[in-house]
Amino acid sequence: MRSFLKRLRPGRRRSVLSPLLIFSLALGAHAQAAAPSTTSGEPAPDRRIAVTIDDLPWQGIGNTADDDLAARHARLIAQLKLAGAPVVGFVNESKLEVDGRVRPERLAMLEDWLDAGFELGNHTWGHVDLHEVGVAAFQEDILRGERQLRPLMAARDQAPRWFRHPYLRAGRSQADKAAVVDFLAGHGYRVAPVTVDNSEWIWAFAYERVLAQADPAAREATLERLRLGYVPYMLNKLDYYERQSIDLLGYALPQVWLLHANTLNADTYAELVAAVRRRGYRTIGLDEAMADPAYARPDGYEGRWGPSWLHRWAMAEKRPKAFYAGEPQVPRWVLDLAGLESE
Repeated sequence: MRSFLKRLRPGRRRSVLSPLLIFSLALGAHAQAAAPSTTSGEPAPDRRIAVTIDDLPWQGIGNTADDDLAARHARLIAQLKLAGAPVVGFVNESKLEVDGRVRPERLAMLEDWLDAGFELGNHTWGHVDLHEVGVAAFQEDILRGERQLRPLMAARDQAPRWFRHPYLRAGRSQADKAAVVDFLAGHGYRVAPVTVDNSEWIWAFAYERVLAQADPAAREATLERLRLGYVPYMLNKLDYYERQSIDLLGYALPQVWLLHANTLNADTYAELVAAVRRRGYRTIGLDEAMADPAYARPDGYEGRWGPSWLHRWAMAEKRPKAFYAGEPQVPRWVLDLAGLESE
């Protein structure tokens, strides 16, 4: 099967990087957020971060025209290559299908990830919520979510090793959590937690809504405002979770970052990674991050939502409410563009 990118017209592929270069120059001039400082004489933290990207082959794929999907996917792959960071992408196989049939061009999008040297993991077939469907149905959806993934990777002498819970909802009891983890281990998977949680999806939703606006001048001005605001927002989130790590663990944990395969990241990802590196972070593989012993700590959260694993560990220690204070929020103007009342 030919790579999805190889199906694109040569002229379209050649133009992929020019918006990125323009955006990088603009962001460098307008979006410098302050990095966390250290006391004079203290060594800087060992800042490391592993990048993970959910909802492959594309977030909101059913709402994206085929031509737009091809061009945006090409831009994302180009930016992933330009950034040069290791990435694990998590697949929902339902997004490969239209009317119950796998679309070859969507399967080829996953081949592009593998061709570029990135790893793929399982995100369930239908992005199902464990807390809604229960353990048995969730386990069935995990297996359904590897019908294409396993043979695709086996053809390259690989196998899926990582699993990401949709919505980061990992179970509302210790028994349910253990049942899922044991099931995953029996099928060769390990859970990929998230420590740097964020509302990137709201920025991405706003970006998509603005793309649909009719007035070209107003549309581009608002898109630029979103791009220029998004990277500092993500850096502020990273700073917050770095402080949380130091307060909880006494050191800077090798973090695991959650992003999604969407148009916003197709237009900003390389600069986002560059900004993180300017913060002093090294981008590392998920294996290296997960080697830190903190990831063996107990998950103390049994609520409805899906918080950062740093907060789950803090809950296991019964940290006071004040511990969690200060987390950056999505600005009101972005929520308004996304059509949302709150995060």
